Amino acid sequence: MKLGYKTAWLILFLITAIVAAMVFTPVWFIKPFSAQTEKQLEISYFLRSWSPILTIVLSIAAVGLAVIIWKKSKRWYGKIALIVPLLIIFGFTWFARQNHFEWMFNPLENARFAKVSETDFVADDEMVLAVKVNDDAAAFPVRQMAYHHIVQDVVGGMPITATY
Repeated sequence: MKLGYKTAWLILFLITAIVAAMVFTPVWFIKPFSAQTEKQLEISYFLRSWSPILTIVLSIAAVGLAVIIWKKSKRWYGKIALIVPLLIIFGFTWFARQNHFEWMFNPLENARFAKVSETDFVADDEMVLAVKVNDDAAAFPVRQMAYHHIVQDVVGGMPITATY
């Protein structure tokens, strides 16, 4: 079966849309500090699991289509236009292999700790993540832990990593 010029472009645009949707959907559904439904989590997990493989397959198909379009294109701008969908496909193919969720949350670098009596930024009724080792205790405000998600400290002479 011979693939026509317009059909090849149509399939290339469909591949571009599929790759973008496959990678962008989990990013859209899984947002920090907002509720997700069970169905959204299910879809996101499925897409995050399969997108690294499927984006490679679709990238190879896109390159094949680009070769067909290149050969059938009579004008230079028809060939140059191939750059846009290919860059989008390759960009999302790269992004499918990234853990963008890690980009959203950064460990607190060079954290400094103070006694409760020395602080003015933790309210009496504020929730904290408390750790007690031996006779030593530490508390980490949930408000800060919600953003940084991880803190390293020494409590009771023992190095700890607290996460939230």
